[in-house]
Amino acid sequence: MNLKKILSVAALCAVSTSSYAANWSSTQLHINNGDQKNPFTLAESNTTVVSLQHASGYDYGDNFFFIDYSDDGLQDGYQDKDFYGEWYSTFSLSKISGSDFSSGAISDVGLTAGFNAAGDSKVLKYLPGVKLSWQAPGFSFLSTLFTAYIDDSEGVARGGAPTETNSWMIDVAWGYPFTIGSQKFNVTGHVEYIAERENEFGEDVKAWILAQPIITWDLGHAMSMKENTLLLGLEWQYWHNKLGTNTTESVPQLHVEWTF
Repeated sequence: MNLKKILSVAALCAVSTSSYAANWSSTQLHINNGDQKNPFTLAESNTTVVSLQHASGYDYGDNFFFIDYSDDGLQDGYQDKDFYGEWYSTFSLSKISGSDFSSGAISDVGLTAGFNAAGDSKVLKYLPGVKLSWQAPGFSFLSTLFTAYIDDSEGVARGGAPTETNSWMIDVAWGYPFTIGSQKFNVTGHVEYIAERENEFGEDVKAWILAQPIITWDLGHAMSMKENTLLLGLEWQYWHNKLGTNTTESVPQLHVEWTF
């Protein structure tokens, strides 16, 4: 399927959920800027990533998606005005069944259906799995996602990246707000591990670890605007075996966040 069609459907679904059934929703524009690497050529260039991100909760679960637009200023076949998106819908077993699935620090268990899609590389992955939501003091949210990582990409014959064997993923995501004096801050982000696989040429695609913690200062609150509307901060992207290669990247990025 064409990436633009997939992401258009995702956006329409999110808008529909937010407008008619959401108990809560948040839509944000993120801008990140830093010196990122092309993992295949090792060329490093100043890269701007503009992201539309949406999260919402409704009576039976929650939705989350983001769409990235990346431009690194180099015409090298990597991040050349390219799009990438992820979507996850989770159905709460507690809400669907009417039974309490909490246990100890676990506040809920959900069934998740997700996909990852990339534009130029014509990559499409399906990620069915299980999400654990945790009760953790001070955290606005803390979750662990366990999914399969099923390839449905178009492959080299159709002008895309090589197809891959199926694999699996673990992802931990969090939000932790705090204050220093009268100023408000937040630490958010996620860490994912995707296990190794093989591409269509029989070559190993290495397991990777991608960590993207973000610390933000509530600039809007400091300027007597509405809280959690305009945030300024720093995102650190650490990517071991970036895209399954031998390249490891560690880069700080300026982060600006606007909540609609």
